[in-house]
Amino acid sequence: MKTYQHLFFDLDHTLWDYDRNVQESLTELFLHYKLEELGLSSAQHLIDSFYAVNFKLWEAYDKGELHKDELRASRFPKIFEQAGVIDAVIPNEFEGDFMHRTSSKPHLFPHTIEILDYLKPNYKLYVITNGFDESQAKKMKSSGLNDYFELVVTSETTGHKKPDPRIFHYALEQAGARKENSLMIGDNPVSDIRGAYGAGIDQVFFNPLGKSIDLMPTYTISHLRELEDIL
Repeated sequence: MKTYQHLFFDLDHTLWDYDRNVQESLTELFLHYKLEELGLSSAQHLIDSFYAVNFKLWEAYDKGELHKDELRASRFPKIFEQAGVIDAVIPNEFEGDFMHRTSSKPHLFPHTIEILDYLKPNYKLYVITNGFDESQAKKMKSSGLNDYFELVVTSETTGHKKPDPRIFHYALEQAGARKENSLMIGDNPVSDIRGAYGAGIDQVFFNPLGKSIDLMPTYTISHLRELEDIL
């Protein structure tokens, strides 16, 4: 089996449990802002509307069609519209409150700490993420991940978003790594797997939900402990 020295991880949906953390925050916000008075029937109504809108906004951001400030300014107005609450007065602090609460959540995917403890003595570990600097830094701190990683590379810092090969090349350069002895671990078939493939880096497709993918990754796993079989 090939020998690797440098391991690059995606953060959201790979180590940090985005869905659990987001849903917990939205439930808190539903109660805190008494959103039933605005016409939302339940916290689940808010969560469903969030997912219907947020993915499309991030897709536009990843394509360069939307800037960070535009994404944040338009997100909850669109979510409330999706929920059928057209004329609601959304509190000015709602987006900031959502970002703070969510980024401060500690929930990780099962076996994250165990696998990082297993890998840390023998490999150099890094993060490559399309998230924003401030929120990703909070996520790392709140979930206890900081001590495991030597470098966190964000799209906001580099000006390039996965799957653009340039963010991977930047990460390799900053880490002092070569693509031949590096491995990318992530959940997204496009940004993580196709992106790493385009940069000449082997990939581990973390696929707990059994997604289909049109590119054959170097490896596929359904839970993080399976990395022990590769590394």
